[in-house]
Amino acid sequence: MKITSITRQQKRTDRYSIFVDGAYAFSLSEAALLTSGITKGQTLTQKELGELQGVSAHDKLYQKTTRYAVLRPHTTWEVSEYLKRQQASPTLIAEILNKLSNMDLVNDTHYAQAYVHDRQLLRPTSRRKISFELRKKHVAEAIIEAVLVNSEQDDQAALRSLIERKRQQSRYKDDLKLMQYLARQGFHYQDIKEALKP
Repeated sequence: MKITSITRQQKRTDRYSIFVDGAYAFSLSEAALLTSGITKGQTLTQKELGELQGVSAHDKLYQKTTRYAVLRPHTTWEVSEYLKRQQASPTLIAEILNKLSNMDLVNDTHYAQAYVHDRQLLRPTSRRKISFELRKKHVAEAIIEAVLVNSEQDDQAALRSLIERKRQQSRYKDDLKLMQYLARQGFHYQDIKEALKP
């Protein structure tokens, strides 16, 4: 079997179609093509063709996962779960995560910092609730603690801001309902009582 043509794809200009004996056999990204070292006119055994088709499948999944990772920040666990849904092997998952981590596309510390910052700006809540939400995304406890210690997260300011916003809604005119809501946001009962004093 001989590689008869290597052509850039029209729709995906970052990928190349490889033809063996005049028929399409597989595709590779530019980086994978360079790494593979294959050339037009090269002769392949059936085993080599199979291996290259495996490289192609891994390469496509890596490219797909990279697009997933740049859409918005994700934790390592989220990307790992995404790869499991794509039926990637544990070895391939580790390999892709390592590549994405080296490019800083997956970084749990940066994720947690951005998460805390966005929560402070958009939906203020308690440190306890933020910590719980990050644990649900399998961010390591040490990272959560470090990020919260270094953040400007102020539970009292967040509590006052929430009370002010919720007081404008008719269902939270009742102190008991408001207290229940604030408790669900992870604030301590004593702090809530203090903040609600006239």
